Amino acid sequence: MIDFVELAAELANDEGEKLYVYDDATGLPIRPGTLVKGHPSIGRGRCLDTHGISKAESLYLNNDDMQDVASQLTASLPWFEALDSVRQTALANLTFNLGIGGLLRFHNTLAYLAAGRYDAAADELLATKPWIDEVGARGKRIAEMIRTGEWVAR
Repeated sequence: MIDFVELAAELANDEGEKLYVYDDATGLPIRPGTLVKGHPSIGRGRCLDTHGISKAESLYLNNDDMQDVASQLTASLPWFEALDSVRQTALANLTFNLGIGGLLRFHNTLAYLAAGRYDAAADELLATKPWIDEVGARGKRIAEMIRTGEWVAR
């Protein structure tokens, strides 16, 4: 029977541990535009193009990411926690799409939200080109959540 404790130690030594996606042939990080010579891998040699991740791993990572986004929003927008849960969720969804830096560039939308001017915030979001053209129904749904404070069917 395989000794998984020893195997884990062997793999940590032989594969190393990279907490980002890398090219297993070169060991270099994969960034947009990178020409990959081997397999895109992560961690201790997890080959993403042949193995991927499980649904449980995806949910685990997503839960971690959601907590991170909530922390970023709380730290970046002093008024965020005063919003209702629907509007907080809408901003979290925007942050997943844009990153916190991208969201913070939506100055007018955020100013209207902070002031409780939800119709104006939603209108401003819908007028943001080319973003709204890129995201389509997602953007319209988020804007409606901001406007009404109510969940919108997906």
